[in-house]
Amino acid sequence: MNPHAAPRALSRFKVLDLSRVRSGPNCVRVLADFGADVIRIEPPAGVDPNEVLFAANRDGGDFQNLNRNKRSLTLNLKKPGALEILMRLVAQSDVLVENWRPDVKHKLGLGYEDLARVNPRIILASISGFGQDGPYAERPGFDQIIQGMGGLMSVTGDTDSGPFRAGLAVADLSAGLYCALGILAALHEREVSGRGQWVHSSLLHAQIAMMDFQVARFINDGSVPVQEGNNHPTSSPMGLFTASDGPFNLGASGQGNWKRLCELLKKPEWLNDPEFTTEALRVAHRPRLNGLLDQIFSTQTVQHWVERLNQVGVPAGPVYTVPQVMQDPQVQHLGVTESLDTPHGRKHYITQAVTLSRTPAEVRTSAPGWGEHTDAVLAEIGYSGAEIAVFHEQGVV
Repeated sequence: MNPHAAPRALSRFKVLDLSRVRSGPNCVRVLADFGADVIRIEPPAGVDPNEVLFAANRDGGDFQNLNRNKRSLTLNLKKPGALEILMRLVAQSDVLVENWRPDVKHKLGLGYEDLARVNPRIILASISGFGQDGPYAERPGFDQIIQGMGGLMSVTGDTDSGPFRAGLAVADLSAGLYCALGILAALHEREVSGRGQWVHSSLLHAQIAMMDFQVARFINDGSVPVQEGNNHPTSSPMGLFTASDGPFNLGASGQGNWKRLCELLKKPEWLNDPEFTTEALRVAHRPRLNGLLDQIFSTQTVQHWVERLNQVGVPAGPVYTVPQVMQDPQVQHLGVTESLDTPHGRKHYITQAVTLSRTPAEVRTSAPGWGEHTDAVLAEIGYSGAEIAVFHEQGVV
């Protein structure tokens, strides 16, 4: 069966993307990849003093990956007439996504009630740093600030390293994904009620949600998570170990894996060692256990141990650089990247990390040029060529 024979999963929906930087574009990318008609609405070049952060390098890999499968309409919302254009689009759309400070949309007349008067079926999706109200609502929220305030930096790094940021934009990306999930739930509910609603996520809430078991254990048991470096906080032996040619990860948690590990290493006596008989004891005596394991692991290569451990069912894997990740045969088998020929050369894209058997996500088009589709979008919503020319002359688009 041809997986592309069916209509794309979200092809019946139109999405207006007024978001910037990472959290919002990441959210909308999910919808675009599954077929939604996404119109990226951005100020004309030179209007936003911060445009270098999110719009200037349009051929760069980051911009291309965040904004593929989208069209671009330039619109200067500070100009008279711009709001009327946007509201005409709202009347014909299903979702509007923004990640301004919470007060901005209300100053512009683009709060949920404003949009719903024009289109009661519209879904407004808002992403903020700290939430739509509350004592921190008007604070700017960058990913690293939220990593610190959401607890992630307190559990990242070694015990003596001090707070450490994670090496990726965890708060930005997770807030975007949670918002995409909310949009999909709201679209599904709308099929019953016929009404839109306001969906909003925040980087702070998303970061705390991503802390998951550390926060859950604290709020229920009072257990305060701390930095454990490369060791798992509650399982052992589980962490980073050193072979003769470098490090690798081992995940021998649970009694079954522990038994298989001891058998593989020909150490049956460890099964009866009073310091190793339970998971809790192995965590408590982790320094001794890790030292014994490193002595053995140092005698062979990473490849040797990874293959032997996986053969007996004990999770283990190498520690890759990004180039090594992309060369791995399983990564290549999964189709983690796709490539497109564009007017500016061949570009490479990270695919969606979820597979649908009949209506899969696709990378169909490269990220748009600045305002590339402005005239076409305006014509679609009923503006004449003469009216569009005036909008250009007045700097509205």
